[in-house]
Amino acid sequence: MTAKRHEVQMIEWTGKPAYQQVAEQLRRRIAAGEFAESRKLPSLADLQATYGVTVTVARDAIRQLKTDGLAVSHQGKGAFLTAEASDAAKLASPENAIAELRDQVARLQGEVAELRERVVELEEK
Repeated sequence: MTAKRHEVQMIEWTGKPAYQQVAEQLRRRIAAGEFAESRKLPSLADLQATYGVTVTVARDAIRQLKTDGLAVSHQGKGAFLTAEASDAAKLASPENAIAELRDQVARLQGEVAELRERVVELEEK
């Protein structure tokens, strides 16, 4: 089985370590639901082939996902997503976090408007 190669630029001049860049790519894939069915993350060998990185970088990327609460690993079996991984990964990207905040603000604005109406009704009594 040939691993699907994802377009990843390891931009060295950003100062961001390669493992963090791989972890970010994996978060995006998790948020997109790519691993939802199996809940299993790619093996270290697959990550190496997909992203063109060393085993150390691949291992550190998985370790970062584990630290962030997105994955757990079982020796000899691989790394798997936690139950909360999809939602957490969606919020991990700035764009998704902003969208979630906008939704929350819109809900709060609606609730405030309802409360204002109730206050007006109570004051009229």
